[in-house]
Amino acid sequence: MRNINQIAIVSSMLITLLSCSSDKDVDVNPGTTTNPVEGNAANTTYKPAFAGQTRASGLQTNTPYQGTVIATALTSPWGIKSLPDGRLLITEKTGTMRIATTAGVLSAPITGIPAVNAGGQGGLLGLTIDPDFTTNRMIYWVYAEATTGGNNTAVAKGKLSADEKTIEGATVIYRAKPANGSTLHYGGRILFDKSGFLVVSTGERSVLETRPLAQSVASGLGKVVRLTKEGQPASSNPTFTGTGALPELYTIGHRNPQGLALNPNTGEIWLAEHGPRGGDEINRLKAGSNYGWPTITYGIEYSGEKVGAGIQQQDGLEQPVYYWDPVVSPSGMTFYIGNRVPEWQNNLFIGALSGMHIVRLAIKDNKVVGEERLLASENQRFRDVTQGNDGALYAVTDGGRLYKIDKK
Repeated sequence: MRNINQIAIVSSMLITLLSCSSDKDVDVNPGTTTNPVEGNAANTTYKPAFAGQTRASGLQTNTPYQGTVIATALTSPWGIKSLPDGRLLITEKTGTMRIATTAGVLSAPITGIPAVNAGGQGGLLGLTIDPDFTTNRMIYWVYAEATTGGNNTAVAKGKLSADEKTIEGATVIYRAKPANGSTLHYGGRILFDKSGFLVVSTGERSVLETRPLAQSVASGLGKVVRLTKEGQPASSNPTFTGTGALPELYTIGHRNPQGLALNPNTGEIWLAEHGPRGGDEINRLKAGSNYGWPTITYGIEYSGEKVGAGIQQQDGLEQPVYYWDPVVSPSGMTFYIGNRVPEWQNNLFIGALSGMHIVRLAIKDNKVVGEERLLASENQRFRDVTQGNDGALYAVTDGGRLYKIDKK
């Protein structure tokens, strides 16, 4: 027992030293260290590119906190964002939006949204609020659009009416092409970056015929694109080389990116994407970079076969900051900038679907230094998480629940 206690004391001292560094990613003690939270066998024998790229040390929050269910009547909610007055705007997969108070009172469904194809992984997906919402009341969202030739990942915008019952003037401003009949891997998150441009994640649509398009600069599939509010390419986008390179491209080589978050300290965009069997990733986006899918991956096919040549590293292709094997299916995510739970400052929180918990990642020098699983006992598929204006975290689940996560 004495040796275990000594180890715990040393670990605590190390964390304290880390917290006193000048690095702005971690400036407080992130909590008690534990063994890695993942104890199950990996699907592969692949080796990480660097220490801590997977199965980082576990963390345990010391500040008492709780996750409280404040609403249960949502229908397959997919995205959640705070309105300026503190209420929460939520998309439902079937094609409606709802407004929720922080006490969990839900509005009637908001109408005026273009028809969605809710089959498979489609429907009404991520959303974001215009930085000037208080004066223009504009909302932007991603959805699965049925069209000639199949389905698109589409981006639309519209104005929330004064009575909050409908979206006025809904207009499609971008479509990731080509369309395909698949109802999988739409991606579907959207946010505003520090320069006021829209950033949107698109999936490669899953099927073998479109999978290679994640590497094609002439396709909008398997990408992160950066747009003006009108849906035009951002003027400061990187220039990709290749025939027919699209000017809206920001990064390429993604599989099914369902998480986007803006690091409030650096302004950098972070992304979560689903791997196949293993290989879920967290990436820090660098303009003009290629994140490798399907050329490199830490996952394998669902059949157990290798993906492509079965390689994990290649010159010119970016490594993930972090990956999981087995998968947790990371979805919507946010950086925590509050102080209600001090250990959580600047940590990344991610809804996990198959993992059925909320991931907490402590990050230092753009590397994960600890991982915790929150609300695992709730047995819910957490689809999205955001920070409210009151400093609490709010999360929605596929089962229709809205959670408030805050200190006790």
